[in-house]
Amino acid sequence: MTPSAATGRPPALRWVLALTAVAGLVVALDQLVVATALDTIRRDLGASMADLEWTVNAFGLGFAALLIPAAELGDRIGRKRAYLSGLLLFAAASAGCALAPTTGVLIGARAVQGAAAALLSPAALALLTEATPPRRRGAVMGVYAAVTGLAVVGGPLVGGAVAQGLAWQWIFWINVPVIAVVVPLARAVLTEHTGRPTPPDVPGIALAATSMFALVWALVRSGSAGWGSAEVLGTLVAGGVALAAFAVRQATAAAHPMLPTRLLRQPAFAAGNLSALLLTASLFGTVFFLAQYLQVALGHSPLGAGLRFLPWTATLFLIAPVAGRLQDRIGPRTLICAGLLLQGAGMLWIGVNAHQHQGYGASVAALVLSRAGTSMAMPAQQTTVMTAAPPALMGKAAGTFTTVRQLGGALGIAVMAAVFGSVGGEASPAAFTDGFSAAVTAAGALALVGAAFGLLAPGRRRAAVPDDPAGDGTGHAVQEELGAH
Repeated sequence: MTPSAATGRPPALRWVLALTAVAGLVVALDQLVVATALDTIRRDLGASMADLEWTVNAFGLGFAALLIPAAELGDRIGRKRAYLSGLLLFAAASAGCALAPTTGVLIGARAVQGAAAALLSPAALALLTEATPPRRRGAVMGVYAAVTGLAVVGGPLVGGAVAQGLAWQWIFWINVPVIAVVVPLARAVLTEHTGRPTPPDVPGIALAATSMFALVWALVRSGSAGWGSAEVLGTLVAGGVALAAFAVRQATAAAHPMLPTRLLRQPAFAAGNLSALLLTASLFGTVFFLAQYLQVALGHSPLGAGLRFLPWTATLFLIAPVAGRLQDRIGPRTLICAGLLLQGAGMLWIGVNAHQHQGYGASVAALVLSRAGTSMAMPAQQTTVMTAAPPALMGKAAGTFTTVRQLGGALGIAVMAAVFGSVGGEASPAAFTDGFSAAVTAAGALALVGAAFGLLAPGRRRAAVPDDPAGDGTGHAVQEELGAH
């Protein structure tokens, strides 16, 4: 790690972890904080159901479309600079959301929030990975996953509490003072890191952004327009073609590829990303529908619905740090596979309870079980992906990993919405319950498929090899694994 210019010493790991985790929490929280505030926004701004859908999805669309190009930019201008720029833009966009007089302005500001998150998130994860010795990455990623994962369950709670107790605008205003505190600390503490200075791959950047935008657009619109519509099919095909062209360019045409194919050929890199895709699909889709199920079918207030996510919160804080430390001993494969199996089992259990029209209390144990699973798997997935990358490619690896998770969130909501609509609907609490039961069962199936991909992850570690001095991946500091592929 490059020494701090002010002290001549590397920054303390605890400071790097705190600053990057808080930034990750702010970004993750804003993806879900609107879930339990949507009804209040609808009444205040006169929003339609389509407006509410885009209030949620505009963030993810901007985020996913720009993640890989933003990670490339961060490698070029410096990850600390990208991190700080992303924070400042995020604060400005949050103020724009809070001041929005119409849903159109709110949706536009949410898209800018997503763009800022695309610049911030991979830079933060790369800074943290670079600052952490390989032998401690499991434990550190466990803490990072616990803090950022808090947003998944804290988002609905914060959104419900603020919307009911204050006003929905405060779910965005709260970001501004937090970022105002973090920015000067980060400027003083963090050390600048850059990737290898190479000419920009402009066609690659355009293809990556186009493919992610088209794929996420198709997933977002699949619920309202229908999977068989010309709009959805056309954008799916366009996104697939652009993604294939991007892959071909990276493999054959680009002199300095944005995503070197040697990363994609590594089983560990593939396992971490594919299992994360399906874990995020299962998790985000469940949160989206569970927040509504608690209100529409079970009759709870926004705050009451948020409070009923608390079993997930406690489980996250107990399991994720322990799982991170355990990962350094047993390797990530066991944690990814076992975690996704528990997540799948918990979702299937909740689906059965909803089908039998049982109350919230019957599903508390299932919530704890599923959250224990995600808390085990998430830090192991992050470590698997980031350890597979040499230092010069950590920004690209972080951007790819975060992009995959964004696609997973959009995929999960789209798949579960399709299942929900085919079985139930919003006509009555009973119809909503039927749709929710089927949708959360689909979430369980997604998690179980992710467990199978987890089998490709590294097993128990045995011995360390020297760090890669050239940063080209030929001698990177990854540890030998028993049962390696």
